[in-house]
Amino acid sequence: MNFLKTFYRFLRDILKNKKLLVDLAKNDFKSRYMGNYLGILWAFVQPMVMIGIFWFIFQVGFKSMPVDNFPFILWFMAGIIPWFFFSESLQTGSNAILSNSFLVKKIVFRVSLLPIVQIISALTIHIFFIVVMFGMFVYYGYSPTIYWLQIPYYMFCTIILVLGISWMTSSIIVFFRDLGQIVSMVIQFGFWLTPIFWSMKILPERFHDIIQYNPAYYIVEGYRDSLIYNTWFWEKMDLSIQYWIITLLFFFGGAVVFRKLRPHFADVL
Repeated sequence: MNFLKTFYRFLRDILKNKKLLVDLAKNDFKSRYMGNYLGILWAFVQPMVMIGIFWFIFQVGFKSMPVDNFPFILWFMAGIIPWFFFSESLQTGSNAILSNSFLVKKIVFRVSLLPIVQIISALTIHIFFIVVMFGMFVYYGYSPTIYWLQIPYYMFCTIILVLGISWMTSSIIVFFRDLGQIVSMVIQFGFWLTPIFWSMKILPERFHDIIQYNPAYYIVEGYRDSLIYNTWFWEKMDLSIQYWIITLLFFFGGAVVFRKLRPHFADVL
């Protein structure tokens, strides 16, 4: 019951501070690219360049064939774009307390909302790339389907997962700064261990269950199920239940760690 009460208060505080959260996200977005000639355009240019590089390597260099009769570029974009959102949110969310240390000592501000600021900032970029991805599908002759409507569900899955992990990492990193580098390494390993540019079909079946315990797998495959395979999330109920068990463990575990360490933030910042 205490968890439910805490969660209810957390949701209430989000609604109460929604304008402040949006303003902080705008400031974070601008400050990250301030001083560059292209400014905030870098937020969109860098992922586009990365997509282009991978497309050139695999499509032009390795002559990658269509995956399940879908053009490789569409199949790839359906995996890399949700990964960008997950990795960017986690990377910046893990530094949410350090990068907003001036707010930690403000008694009236709920510090646990800070990772959401980073998630909102990453979500802005993600929505732009979703529109680009939709445009690419239409360009290649694939009309929108009703299955596209479940994309917001997988966005929500990502937000809850990242929020839980960020509560844990952002609170620990205040006392153990090296954790930031560890998070970056884990994200790099996660990129290669998640079927973003490779298909699960190339792995022996005995390894499938291991890969499916990776929460990012559920998100990436969910986008592909929505855009390519026309599959509802409840048609993979076992996988959905497994994902939510893992995610809620991170969510509530992260909340407990954050609440335990929160009183000591001001002592070291």
